[in-house]
Amino acid sequence: MCKGLAALPHTCLERAKEIKTKLGTLLQKPDATIDFIIPYPEKPEKPPKAQKPSPEEALQWRDSLEKLLQNPYGLASFRSFLRSEFSEENAEFWVACEDYKKTKSAVKMAEKAKKIYEEFIQTEAPKEVNIDHFTKAVTMKNLVEPSPTSFDMAQKRIFALMEKDSLPRFVRSEFYHELIK
Repeated sequence: MCKGLAALPHTCLERAKEIKTKLGTLLQKPDATIDFIIPYPEKPEKPPKAQKPSPEEALQWRDSLEKLLQNPYGLASFRSFLRSEFSEENAEFWVACEDYKKTKSAVKMAEKAKKIYEEFIQTEAPKEVNIDHFTKAVTMKNLVEPSPTSFDMAQKRIFALMEKDSLPRFVRSEFYHELIK
C-alpha cells in the first residue's frame, strides 16, 4: 500500500492537484456574492414551537430514524439528546444537507456547499463529521460542480451512523422515555 502522496503514480498526483485547485476555486467566495444573505446565520433562529407528539407517534421513532427526523418535535428532541452527548454535529449536518438539496439558485448552492464543507467535511472543521476517506474524497470531487446530490453519499453515511449508534442510545434515554409516557 502507498505511503503518502509521493508514492502515488504521477497521474494520480496530477489529478489530485487538479481537484484541489478546482475545489479551492469553488470555496473562494466570489466578489459578486458579497451582498447575498449568508445561508446559515451564526446564531440560529429559534424554530417555531412544534407540537408534542402522542406517545404512540413517539413509539414509532424507535424503529425509524427517518420518521424521527421528519417530525419537528422529534428532531428537536433528538438534537437536544445529541447535544447532551456532545455529538450534535451529525444531526446538524443532516439538516444542512436537507436544506442544501432544496436550493434552486446556483450561486446560493455554491455558497451553501462552501459553508457545509468548511463546517462539517474538511479536516479539522469546527463540527467535522466522521466519514471515511473515500466518502470525503467523493464529496470533494462532487463539489467541483455543486449539484443537489453533492453531499448525498456523506449524508447517507451519517444517517446510517445515527441510525446504528445514536438512535438506540436516544431510545434508551430519559429524553425519549419522557415522550412515550
